[in-house]
Amino acid sequence: MTVLAGLRLASPVVVAAGCGGTGRELAAYGALEALGAFTTRTITLDSRRGGPVPRLLETPSGLLHATGLPNPGVDGFLATELPWLLQQRARVVVSVAARSLGELAELARRLGTAPGVTAVEVNLSPPDTGPEPELMMAREPFQVGAAVAAVERELPRGVPVLAKLRPDAVRVAEAARAAVESGAQGLVVGQALPAAMPDGRAAGLSGPAVGPLALRCLTEVLGAVDVPVVAGGGVATVADVRTRLALGAVAVQVGAALLHDPTTAARLVAALDPDATSEETPS
Repeated sequence: MTVLAGLRLASPVVVAAGCGGTGRELAAYGALEALGAFTTRTITLDSRRGGPVPRLLETPSGLLHATGLPNPGVDGFLATELPWLLQQRARVVVSVAARSLGELAELARRLGTAPGVTAVEVNLSPPDTGPEPELMMAREPFQVGAAVAAVERELPRGVPVLAKLRPDAVRVAEAARAAVESGAQGLVVGQALPAAMPDGRAAGLSGPAVGPLALRCLTEVLGAVDVPVVAGGGVATVADVRTRLALGAVAVQVGAALLHDPTTAARLVAALDPDATSEETPS
């Protein structure tokens, strides 16, 4: 049993924000309730249409994405996506981003009154927000702290705040400390790195290329704070999971690998099950 910020999870394998769609796309490849948790696509206060196509592009070292973070807004999410996820008995972590601290607080207020929200993950530095109104980028530790505090103040006891830190932050340990001092009960290390599509549009880079950088930041964060840390960035195999758990992470997030092989999360859960009779390492 995995314990994350006081939450008991069935597995250390968590789906990263945006990489499981609404959940419906992933459910065909394995039961969502078997996962440690399902992190939603990033939800904003108002709906977003997303950026122009193409939004995804494979590279030799990973995946470029310039999605613009399309989502139905918090009201649409609460009306349609959350109820379905709860019907699947998924542990739902809601990823959020906003244009201002006030919007973050309002998102937290609305989510805090919704039954079934396991935790809220604050997307502090979305790299591929697209042409729609710009979302907040918490580049400095004080900005990280302010964003986390805006969410934490509005959530009821028992709904922890997870702060998602980007693995290229030079001052990632300071950012981690600021998040914890402002109320984050857990941290996630493994955001996409800023990149660009061939036409110059802002994009994020995820996948194997991010892995070594994320590991460096993971070790720095683990040495700086005493809260549970979830490790992302390039996780695709059982060996990837065990490496991060051995370093001290309590769980991992699987992201870009699901877009290459949507069975990855379910296979990792099965391979890590201590009651399983055999072990498979997904590629």
